[in-house]
Amino acid sequence: MTKAELQKLWETRIAEYRASGQSVKEWCASHNDVTPRQLWYWLRKFKNQNGVLSAQSTRWLPVEVSEQSSEVHGNSLLISIGQAVCGNRKGDHCGNRKGPTPA
Repeated sequence: MTKAELQKLWETRIAEYRASGQSVKEWCASHNDVTPRQLWYWLRKFKNQNGVLSAQSTRWLPVEVSEQSSEVHGNSLLISIGQAVCGNRKGDHCGNRKGPTPA
């Protein structure tokens, strides 16, 4: 088997492993020709070649920026997702709250 064929074989195996949702041990138990040691080796090898594993790659998410009410003064950052609010104003903390934290 050529190096390119071997790499393609392992790319396919790794894709199947990731799609399975199984642990390395579980997946290898159902694939008699693959040991956990081999699978870990190839997972690391592809990670080192690509910088990151594709399943864990960075994703950009859209951010909606809107004008805030007069409670925001000066240079501050306030992140709000539903009831979760995180900010950098004096006294702010990250957590669930409905209004500004008293100073």
